[in-house]
Amino acid sequence: MQYSYRKILEISLPILLGMIIHQMVGMTDTAFLGRVGAIELGASALAGVFYIMVFMLAAGFGIGVQIIISRRNGEKNFEKIGGVVYQGISFLFIAAIVIIAATFLFSPYILKQIISSDEVFRETLVYLDVRIYGLLFAFPMVIFRSFFIGITQTKVLTYNAFIILGINIVLDYLLIFGKFGFPEMGIAGAALASVIAECSATVFFVIYILLNIDLKKYGFLNFIVYKITILKQILRLSVWTMLQYFISMATWFLFLIAIENLGEESLAISNILRNVSSFPFMIVAALGATANTITGNLIGEGLDSEVKKSSLRVVKLTYIAVLGLSVIMLAFPQTICRIYTDDLELIKKGLAAYYASFTTYITLVPGMILLSVISGTGKTKEAMYLEMVSLIAYTLNVWYVVIYLRADLYICWTCEHSYNILLSILTYVYLKRNKWCCQIV
Repeated sequence: MQYSYRKILEISLPILLGMIIHQMVGMTDTAFLGRVGAIELGASALAGVFYIMVFMLAAGFGIGVQIIISRRNGEKNFEKIGGVVYQGISFLFIAAIVIIAATFLFSPYILKQIISSDEVFRETLVYLDVRIYGLLFAFPMVIFRSFFIGITQTKVLTYNAFIILGINIVLDYLLIFGKFGFPEMGIAGAALASVIAECSATVFFVIYILLNIDLKKYGFLNFIVYKITILKQILRLSVWTMLQYFISMATWFLFLIAIENLGEESLAISNILRNVSSFPFMIVAALGATANTITGNLIGEGLDSEVKKSSLRVVKLTYIAVLGLSVIMLAFPQTICRIYTDDLELIKKGLAAYYASFTTYITLVPGMILLSVISGTGKTKEAMYLEMVSLIAYTLNVWYVVIYLRADLYICWTCEHSYNILLSILTYVYLKRNKWCCQIV
């Protein structure tokens, strides 16, 4: 298959739309909790990033699953895909149980050491104690997502995302504010709404596969035998992306913790900026996932020579989309920020940081896309090393600017340039030196 600009868009647009709708779940929580109070808003930011940080372990595992599925899809070995899906779901479900238990045991102590405000700490635990149960549904959902992206049938991701969004909006309104006879749960209501929405979306994936996917073709009707060899194959690829994703999100969590030490107001502003700036980031993430599965399918078909060409096309499309959206969002900053809070003084204080946050996308695109390409070749270990070097530079920059200098918030939000520029250089040099040759999967 030749991946033209049109084909790339056909694969990436449903992924992007699904990500946008998923992001609107977080946006809904932020918008509702912004009407409750700054403490709840900041606490939901910390707890939300903590949850995502844990979720990134599953997301990294899912990338390994996706690489194998896309390679088998390219090779036309469809009957082997079902076994990979079964192995992935069973492993992540057990992992979710272990992580939930560990969270209840250790998170109060860990969060107490790093959150300076007692009120923010208390509300963070209230949210997390409910939200963490969502892992039981979010982890299996990662594998379903990897399956559909791997076989390049991505439209279902949009339907799934609409289910999550619709249920979350309704339940947020009912449970946060206690409408129509429901209990007024505040921040805990936002957490419970998200858990129920994720459960519903997981059930939808199961029903969709049963009704719309050729179960025999993809090996779903084969007798389920949990083979350690398949799990080892997945882990050989995914252990590096799991570490990569977890450490990457942990670094972002440390950035928010550093901001929290500047004050509750700075944390509340940063939570708003985190939600706003995530929209351009989702374009990068969606096209990165597309580059990953295209690379796997091309190698599976024996078209290794097409990888660089398709990668360049993805980078160009990403820049066009990101810069176009950024221009629109930069033109209406106050209107967009008012989605998340009606505190005009808070919005005014955060405008400089709002503008600064968008500058990072100028330097982000090449590194993120090329890193996904490197992972798609099966070189997940090398991809992790490249990102770790970049994250170390970013962490040092955050320490110097935020902790040591205690710089203005808008300067703090430019720290990401150090990560973006170094990652772009490292990934480009790696591919330029022809070290991308495919790994046996």
